[in-house]
Amino acid sequence: MSKGVSRLSLGALPRAESVKLTVTVPVELKAQLDTYAEVHSQLHGPVDAVALIPYMLAAFMSRDRGFKAMRARSAKSEAE
Repeated sequence: MSKGVSRLSLGALPRAESVKLTVTVPVELKAQLDTYAEVHSQLHGPVDAVALIPYMLAAFMSRDRGFKAMRARSAKSEAE
């Protein structure tokens, strides 16, 4: 790992209740996930790619402006 890497977008993982899903990803994406998990493990302790995926998806959705706007409009229309 390079000395310049001091943090990742995904921080330490909290414990959470979970539901099992099965997904299929391209080989290239699996290799990238494994590499990310390696770096994450060096910064925050042992973790495999599969454990990171839910948190990566949650982080992606929390930053998606279109998704946030859609949810806000939906909540507003339900309140009316």
